[in-house]
Amino acid sequence: MIFRSVNPTTDAVVAEYPDTPPQVVGAILARSAAAFARWKISPFAERAALLHRVATRLRKDRDALAALMATEMGKPLGQGVAEVEKCAAACDYYAENGERFLSSIPVATEATRSYVDWRPLGPVLAIMPWNFPLWQSVRFAVPAIMAGNSVLLKHAPSVGGCANALVDLFGNDDLFQALFVDTDTVADLIRAPEVAAVTLTGSTRAGRAVGAMAGAALKKCVLELGGSDPYVVLADADLDLAVSQCVAGRLVNSGQSCIAAKRWIVVPEIADAFVARAQATLAATVVGDPFNPDTEVGPMARRDLREALHRQVVESVQRGAELRLGGDVPEGPGAFYPVTLLDRVVPGMPAYDEELFGPVACVVRATDERDALRTANDTSYGLGAAIFTRDAARGERLAREHLDAGLCFVNAFVRSDPRLPFGGIKESGYGRELSVLGLREFTNPKTAWVA
Repeated sequence: MIFRSVNPTTDAVVAEYPDTPPQVVGAILARSAAAFARWKISPFAERAALLHRVATRLRKDRDALAALMATEMGKPLGQGVAEVEKCAAACDYYAENGERFLSSIPVATEATRSYVDWRPLGPVLAIMPWNFPLWQSVRFAVPAIMAGNSVLLKHAPSVGGCANALVDLFGNDDLFQALFVDTDTVADLIRAPEVAAVTLTGSTRAGRAVGAMAGAALKKCVLELGGSDPYVVLADADLDLAVSQCVAGRLVNSGQSCIAAKRWIVVPEIADAFVARAQATLAATVVGDPFNPDTEVGPMARRDLREALHRQVVESVQRGAELRLGGDVPEGPGAFYPVTLLDRVVPGMPAYDEELFGPVACVVRATDERDALRTANDTSYGLGAAIFTRDAARGERLAREHLDAGLCFVNAFVRSDPRLPFGGIKESGYGRELSVLGLREFTNPKTAWVA
């Protein structure tokens, strides 16, 4: 099997990567287990030094890595630069805080000493997507390595160059290795005795399959899956702020993000004004070559992804959604799709019921505030959510009490941050990445009792 990287701007083949032969897979597993045996007893200072070195390399190679992402999956260059900087910041954050987060927790008992210790599990297998080809891998790998684990990356087939770049960033001590393997081999890897835990960022469908395999093998598993994030705009919202944040949250990474603002839920009092302002803002968005510094939305990562998105748009319009902007597949090379706005989206339409992965904004008109909050939770997903109101304290209360999601933001679009836990509920998965919780996910909370 050949893994192929195709430039989504030009349709040109960038590179091809042969699959990893079975005997090499076995050798990689053995080296990962050996690396773990050494690394699990390494001092925290050594782990921190490695992460600081990776951060330095990331910043040094920032522009080249951003160009690689632009070439392999169409990410606008400025957004690629920001992604690299975020990866470097995460490395520094865990290097500076990891020892504190992993310190033993003393517990008063009848023992002379008793405490909870955080011990690493072993090689962690990660199945990662193409949309944030560096960040998605770094945000799992850096805390896993800081905790004392080794990591194995099965990256998306279309971003092989990014997979190899990550291996190079972490050095040649086998702590971070990449595998170019098919789905059947992934199942074998999950069952392999060397692999101690599994993490997946991807679709809910993939999460069900990986979760079932990990469960059958009794392996710890973290799943970060899809989302249909609701952004609730209340009657007293600052419309300029709400529109700017909703648009930014929808178009980040050209709309190809699990935490994108996928449903804008607006109350009747401000619905027409909100839609008019949002349409004007979306219409002014620059779509084009990701290497052009003015570009805000690049091509979609692949043509098949564009076809799937367009089908969802067409079916939604056929079922009554109002197409206010975009919606036409452009001619010419590349996987470009126009910034699109669907209004009056209701249940029964793909734009409401399914996750739309691309630059398509959807407006759901609620009958009142209570209906808006009900609609926000009317989804099988539960990743992110946002609420907009001039009364921030009330917005915080509504978010805490009424929005069913792993991340809730008030008057801002949803984003990840190394200092805060990231993950969802319902069909958006389980487990947490980032923060102290993400650092401890792939550890054994070991009880110690000294008589």
